[in-house]
Amino acid sequence: MNILFIADIFGKAGRRAVLELLPGLKDQYNIHFTIANGENAAGGYGITPKIATKFFRYGVDVITSGNHIWDRRDQIDEYLDTESRLLRPVNYPPVLPGKGHGVYLVMEGCQLGVINLQGRVFMANIDCPFRVGEVEVQKMREETHNIIIDLHAETTAEKLALGHYFDGKVSAVIGTHTHIQTADECILPGGTAYITDAGMTGPHDSVIGIRKHLAIERMITQTKVKFAPAKTDIRLSGVVVAIDENSGKSTSIERISVSLPGMEIEDDNKD
Repeated sequence: MNILFIADIFGKAGRRAVLELLPGLKDQYNIHFTIANGENAAGGYGITPKIATKFFRYGVDVITSGNHIWDRRDQIDEYLDTESRLLRPVNYPPVLPGKGHGVYLVMEGCQLGVINLQGRVFMANIDCPFRVGEVEVQKMREETHNIIIDLHAETTAEKLALGHYFDGKVSAVIGTHTHIQTADECILPGGTAYITDAGMTGPHDSVIGIRKHLAIERMITQTKVKFAPAKTDIRLSGVVVAIDENSGKSTSIERISVSLPGMEIEDDNKD
């Protein structure tokens, strides 16, 4: 079973990359199921029902997220409660809308569990991803051994620790949030595929998706600067994970970063 994980989709440029490049990647890697982190898909901040619906139409099976899922709560709260294919981190307080996990049919006789977790180091002081994740994994393993965790976290140490913690218990732990793809993809000793960060799908001539001069201005002046998405060097980044569906263990993980040539996107921040 081949799983494509699309790294954090940033703004209109990232959305266009998914539209243009996903069909070819599915054919090239014989993909059976596609997961995409979409928490920055709406102008770099949050996601809307309209955008999520487009992703499903493009061929994404499940959308994960992170701390920016709450940036457009006026638009997304009700949708989170009704659309089981859009996940928010499971270790946020349970009073919030939506779910952080799901089990989905991949093919006849084969299911895949997806869990969305968020780290706590340099991020919100929410519930412990280790303890909450352990509970969710144990419950999910009653239905399937094929489980992918999207770990949305800031630091490499927290991600790597969680990867080792869940080694042998899940099929893959895939890090998101920093928008910088790391070169440490591996199969851990227990058979869990791991990467610290899958990267970013969007404009790479940028500072993590933001126009360079705006990010630099903010860092130099230490004042509030209105950010805007960049628009060139558009790439779809992520990983392809091969899972032995009988054991739930991964047999390979491959980094991908595919360019969308000759394209410049002006993000209108309306969708």
